[in-house]
Amino acid sequence: MRSIILQTLAVTAINLKSLPQRLWLSLATVIAVGLVVTVLLAFLSMANGFRRTIADSGAEDIAVVLRSGAVSEINSVVLRDQARLIEDGPGIARGPDGKPQTSGELYLTVNGIKRSTGTKASLPLRGLGPQGPGLRRGVVITAGRMFNPGSNEIIVGRALGKEFEGFELGQTVTFNNTRWTVVGIFAAAGSVFESEIWADLPVLQSLFKRTGAVQTVRARLTSPAALETLRAYSDNDPRLKLDVMSEAAYFAQQASNTSDLIQKLGWPLAIAMAFGSLAGALNTMYSSVAARATEIATLRAIGFGGFSAFVGTLVESLILAAIGGVIGAAATYLVFDGFTASTMGASFSQVVFNFQLSPRLIGQGLLLALAVGLFGGVFPALRAARMPIVAGLYG
Repeated sequence: MRSIILQTLAVTAINLKSLPQRLWLSLATVIAVGLVVTVLLAFLSMANGFRRTIADSGAEDIAVVLRSGAVSEINSVVLRDQARLIEDGPGIARGPDGKPQTSGELYLTVNGIKRSTGTKASLPLRGLGPQGPGLRRGVVITAGRMFNPGSNEIIVGRALGKEFEGFELGQTVTFNNTRWTVVGIFAAAGSVFESEIWADLPVLQSLFKRTGAVQTVRARLTSPAALETLRAYSDNDPRLKLDVMSEAAYFAQQASNTSDLIQKLGWPLAIAMAFGSLAGALNTMYSSVAARATEIATLRAIGFGGFSAFVGTLVESLILAAIGGVIGAAATYLVFDGFTASTMGASFSQVVFNFQLSPRLIGQGLLLALAVGLFGGVFPALRAARMPIVAGLYG
């Protein structure tokens, strides 16, 4: 056993030292694998960033109330009387003034222009009442002030303002043939709410002819456990029959569809490219075996076994693939990690998010690279192990 190990180490060292003789072929394999890993990790970091931006926005002690069967706010309707019944429901927290901490909200889409492409995109315009901002974590006005009730004033999420034109402080924009003034910029701890525009609820209801109803009701609960009590209250009252869920569950549901779609696009593309890099790896390793045929035969003639030739060739392939994987992961981190983008969310409006590369995703990229190295090296390694001594010396 010790002899086999020493032979394998010797052959592996010889193979690696001869890499400069096959520099361009080896470099082509490294680059091909690196591109595969870069493409895969770019898609995965996009999906991860989108999912975390959405999912991290929710709180367990905030209830979201929607029309029964509605999959998102944009296709939900909650009537005024239903909103009042929710306010009086069990488990609803009350403020120091004794009023229920609830917010009936309107969710609309308006057009905006992307800074990067100059193209139109749908942006979320949310109407909310005085308690609306307080039902979100970490909302801070970073510039300007809050809009005044009853006025055509808006405040804009920090992420949206960076990604879309015309939303600087003091600018005037037009929605539904009505001019609005940007009076404030707000941050919301990097959550999805930073991709929204906020305005006074009654003003939006009047201008967009939505009086008498909202699309969702948010409510602070006395505790996360109170959610089931509120849900039972809604289910048992024939005037309600609304869907009640935690904000965290709602956003997790919204994030899953889009992030799954991004990954379903990324993996097939990466796998298709992996087959291309696999062909390159096979070509490189077969060329390596052919170039070292005399060397392999000589080693076999002096007593080295076929196993050492097999392992030495396979290790060479795995090392080239691993180098490509590391380069691809490093390139993705440098180029994409933290990169700001926007994409269509479940409510048919743009969500601004940052690409987020994690150690788990890097591990997936490296595993794909090693898989390419394994399959690209195993057949040339078998050829090296089975090469007849005479063919190597005189072929």
